[in-house]
Amino acid sequence: MQDAPTPKPSRLPAREPDGAAEALTSLTPREIVSELDRYVIGQPEAKRMVAIAMRNRWRRMRLDPALRDEIAPKNIIMMGPTGVGKTEIARRLAKLCKSPFFKVEATKFTEVGYVGRDVESMVRDLMEIGVGMVKKEEAAKVAIQAEKRAEDMLLDLLLPGSRPADFAAGPDGAAVPADPASTREKFRRMWRDGRLDDREVELDVAVQGGPQMEIMSMPGMADMGSQIQDMLSNVFPQKKKRRRAKVREAFDLLVQQESEKLVDMDKVVETARQRVEQSGILFIDEIDKICAGERKGQGADVSREGVQRDLLPVVEGCVVNTKYGMVKTDHILFIAAGAFHISKPSDLIPELQGRFPLRVELADLTADDFYRILTEPQNALSVQYTALLGTEGVDVFFTDDALREIAAIAEEINRETENIGARRLGTIMERVLSDLSFEAPDMGGRAVMIDRAYVQDALKDVRENRDLSRFIL
Repeated sequence: MQDAPTPKPSRLPAREPDGAAEALTSLTPREIVSELDRYVIGQPEAKRMVAIAMRNRWRRMRLDPALRDEIAPKNIIMMGPTGVGKTEIARRLAKLCKSPFFKVEATKFTEVGYVGRDVESMVRDLMEIGVGMVKKEEAAKVAIQAEKRAEDMLLDLLLPGSRPADFAAGPDGAAVPADPASTREKFRRMWRDGRLDDREVELDVAVQGGPQMEIMSMPGMADMGSQIQDMLSNVFPQKKKRRRAKVREAFDLLVQQESEKLVDMDKVVETARQRVEQSGILFIDEIDKICAGERKGQGADVSREGVQRDLLPVVEGCVVNTKYGMVKTDHILFIAAGAFHISKPSDLIPELQGRFPLRVELADLTADDFYRILTEPQNALSVQYTALLGTEGVDVFFTDDALREIAAIAEEINRETENIGARRLGTIMERVLSDLSFEAPDMGGRAVMIDRAYVQDALKDVRENRDLSRFIL
């Protein structure tokens, strides 16, 4: 065996990440998969694929700009029935990587010339989410300063005309701090101790309304383009209303108002634009519903192909006009998903197929998967129902054989009726616990053990009557 040649040093040294890369996670693919395992059971191939895609974005941001701009994201198509984890994987991935994420159904789009949403609207929605994320982060940085200002404004409302200068002139003319024994300072201490929370004050708050809201509520105006909506909001200024509020609520409103004043929106918009362009994720669900299939060229299938052709330039890379300025889509990661029961990815137009080079099929969930879904995740259904009934003073305990029985029934019903994946568990759990949920307020703090016999008895009629199970489970 010959030794491998020594690799030549790259002429493109690694670059320090710029501001657009700050939000990208530095987790390795293995660590990303491990984090996804905490919330999504199974589907290792899909997790590996999205983990590699995110790591490649991290790698790309450390390249020389000349090469960086040439590397396009590897868009992904996930194939599998509903309820197997396609959307959850993408959503958890975006949250893990602090990336702007937006999910949209492809069936909401219409070809240009028809009434409905245009494909560019998803980029505008993604930009809106990005601005919200960055604004929230910037608000957290100025939170202390905003709270200090809000406290002073609250004292102005409680004691009008009491605001002193920060420093007063002393006997010798030197500046000394304001009198800590003044009424204003006493009220400040009372507020901080919570002794003024029940008082009420009057303040001005912004309200939604005005002529623009009346126009948008008119028939047929709800689907109006976001650009026209933004124009109307600029023409009609925001209204303010005088209202009374408890001191604690008034303080929260004042903090919000002061925070908006302190946050530099120009910086927020620019940071958000970079984050959306470099790390944004658009999840297009039900993409199989816009495939023409075997009846290509007939009736509504012509419109479906038209949607694909409208989608193509956005996925390829174009510039979309938003109310925050122009947004490039060249490096946004597109993840498409669909059941593909009738159609298949090859039914997409060839140009669009080429823009989704990575494809992964998610497996149907088994009884073992359902059992793990009921027990392992932090937000498992068994944990949720135990907590919900615990608010009534009822202690609910699930035995292991009860959870395995529920998992087996879920697999059986999915196999014999429509396969809706893990969503079947919610239906079954509601059926099993319906009587207990109804009677819980009158049970007076009892403990209830849910075992296999309890589950079988609750589902006895439904399991024996196959026709009924199609409607109930």
